[in-house]
Amino acid sequence: MSASQQPVPLPYKRVVLKISGEGFCQPGERGIIMDCVLHIARQTYQASQQGTQIAIVLGGGNILRGAQFTSGNSSIHEATAHYMGMLATVMNGLALQDALESLGCDTRLMTAIKMDGVAEAYIRRRARRHLEKGRIIILVAGTGSPFVTTDTAAAQRALELDADVLLKATRVDGVFSDDPEKNPHAVLYPELTYDDVQRQNLRVMDQEAIAKCQQYELPILVFNFRKEGNIQRAVAGDRVGTLVHGTKPA
Repeated sequence: MSASQQPVPLPYKRVVLKISGEGFCQPGERGIIMDCVLHIARQTYQASQQGTQIAIVLGGGNILRGAQFTSGNSSIHEATAHYMGMLATVMNGLALQDALESLGCDTRLMTAIKMDGVAEAYIRRRARRHLEKGRIIILVAGTGSPFVTTDTAAAQRALELDADVLLKATRVDGVFSDDPEKNPHAVLYPELTYDDVQRQNLRVMDQEAIAKCQQYELPILVFNFRKEGNIQRAVAGDRVGTLVHGTKPA
């Protein structure tokens, strides 16, 4: 191959993609709708064809949120509620795994809670090896511990796996000055620093996740996954959504 024919190096060799449970159903609905799951699977499959190694961390709010059982009159302990939420992410993971494999993807479902009959146990070295072999890995059950959000789990896994970026898939176009679904005049920020996010209390990820990314200078890209092709564009390093990093925007 001549020098002019050399492939262009990808901006990202390895990414962690965080998808909340709301991605598995239509807005305002609950449960798992396979058309929604296939929408995510098709985009992710196409993104993987670019050569980037992809790990996906899932939420479970479409099925159950632990917070719904944490009111003062609930008879369920808050820790138990969080474990229930972790199990919801496993259900989403099984659905996404089958959707990806129906497209011909080689996948592995890895869980932070041991359940050998359903998924592999998450082991960092094994996860890295799956990625190196070109498999898409789906990481569920958060960190396996209560009182830790799946956003923080995504930041943790991105750091453990030496990801180049944490991709936060949302239903809006990025990070805004206000809720764009309620305020039509909200301003979209193309870039922000970690300090900007914390100082303005912007809705990106929870504060613990932001702090982890800031400490290790892991960039976060927040983008709208519902727009066709946005997952591929985000993985390819295109300017889509809002980039949160440590350098002050010009």
